[in-house]
Amino acid sequence: MTIAIDSSPAAPAALSTPPPLRELAGLSLFLDFDGTLVEIAERPDLVVVAPELPEALALLADRLDGRLAVVSGRSLAMLDHLLGPLGIAMAGSHGGEFRPAGAVAAMALAAPFPDAANTAMKAFAQDKPGLVFEAKPFSAAVHYRGNPALGATLWLFAQDIAARFGLKAKHGKMVVELATPGSDKGNALDRFMALPPFVGTRPIFVGDDVTDEDGFAAVGAFGGAGVLVGAMRETRAIWRLESVAAVHRWLEDSA
Repeated sequence: MTIAIDSSPAAPAALSTPPPLRELAGLSLFLDFDGTLVEIAERPDLVVVAPELPEALALLADRLDGRLAVVSGRSLAMLDHLLGPLGIAMAGSHGGEFRPAGAVAAMALAAPFPDAANTAMKAFAQDKPGLVFEAKPFSAAVHYRGNPALGATLWLFAQDIAARFGLKAKHGKMVVELATPGSDKGNALDRFMALPPFVGTRPIFVGDDVTDEDGFAAVGAFGGAGVLVGAMRETRAIWRLESVAAVHRWLEDSA
């Protein structure tokens, strides 16, 4: 049995659990990382990767004949550090970095991040307690989970820097990030969908944050669908999984 995907808008309360992947014909699968495959940590360097996750992803990629990619806000270098040399397709830095399966070198889908903007974000975080600066090839992020009261001030500061340097400001879960134009997950998904083995398939994108909405919009244009992870909110996704653990169970059941 195969299930048709209805990509028409649905009220948040109507989001249901996605069917097993084996019941979705001709699909490709795209997975966010933080908040989707791993729990969000107090600091990005403290994230815990389940020991079985890398092997599970490699197995699932094989079952899908290579139609699997991780699409993350993290840099590809950090994903490689956390997951090991998997060889599966990946996009990092919110789509600024792009690497097909089996490739060694990454392709840039966005312009380099301005040094002056990177310095400004780093300086803002350094003299304030609880803020964590994270530099990436095509973006710069400041995490404020350790000092939530500074979130609004950080967001205003980032918007000012974005306007000065022609950047995009993104506000995620306790993190504010600046990125160069072209660094978004929708752009990365569009690029994957133009290449074998993804071309001509229906994409499913699983993500938890507002920065994943670009990905949800992109898969809808190909007749696919988004899967929201975590608490209910306004979203372009049509399905929902309640937690990282639920994502793992869904992937295990599907495999």
